[in-house]
Amino acid sequence: MSGRTTETPEPKLTDREDIAKRLLRGSAKASFDPLVEIDWDAPLEDRWGMRPERVSLYGTHLWDRLSDAERRRLSRLEIASTMATGIWFETILMQMLVRHAYHNDPTTNHVQYAYTEIADECRHTVMFAKAVGKLGSRAYRLDPAAHLLGRVFKALAHGPLIFAGALFVEEILDQLQREMIDDESIEPVVRATSRIHVIEEARHIRYAREEFQRDWITRGRVNREYSRIVLGLVTYYSATRLVHGKVYAEVGLDPREARRTARRNPHFIDSKTHLSRKALRTLGTAGAVSGLGAYFWRRAGLLGR
Repeated sequence: MSGRTTETPEPKLTDREDIAKRLLRGSAKASFDPLVEIDWDAPLEDRWGMRPERVSLYGTHLWDRLSDAERRRLSRLEIASTMATGIWFETILMQMLVRHAYHNDPTTNHVQYAYTEIADECRHTVMFAKAVGKLGSRAYRLDPAAHLLGRVFKALAHGPLIFAGALFVEEILDQLQREMIDDESIEPVVRATSRIHVIEEARHIRYAREEFQRDWITRGRVNREYSRIVLGLVTYYSATRLVHGKVYAEVGLDPREARRTARRNPHFIDSKTHLSRKALRTLGTAGAVSGLGAYFWRRAGLLGR
């Protein structure tokens, strides 16, 4: 999909309170405590952390240089890095949802679901943090530019940006995890965290999609253009920080060469394009991916080659 999109100003939306009521009911029926549901004492089994074709260096000369055991280890380190990036964004999202709730009526289903999602995200961050350690990695601190952008974004983002950013990050993780849940070549701890996250994030994605579309159609031309640019920056920094450079050093590769190779790897570009396609369909159809904003999407490898 190109950055040029046709705006659809009147998407079909359900009643705000009705959908929130359904989401609250779903949360009551299918919410999980990762500290109880997952066997954190079970040893790793030297399986893949993600499917090999999703690893950033798959199909490159650096991939050919690694042994099978090193490839599996790299896949575990990369999924751990992706989880750490997920923690970074979910921490931002929780702050934005609290601010969103602060300005609205807490007696409504809509705001009560926002609080419910915050509770879900708290459990998810703990789950991802424990999984990162279990996979033999650590949550490497993001570079200063990304860290600063996160602080600015969570403080200044308004309605459509809150939910557009959430939709993008949640859809990428959802698509990646869905394909691993039933794959027995994947580490059990990754499959277990993926199963919980996919079930609960399905509600978050529905909430974010509806709220983005509901708010976007009320915004004027200047506000929309500003939102496109900021959203482009957020997607760029999120998508290009999925794999921290230090994970490459853990398998004996030069981080600078490996990052450069990954950035140019057509397999990795295609993978990111595939994983972000649902978010791009929603945001692009609304007209939120165009102009300068689309430039950042393309630089991140999210609009294909």
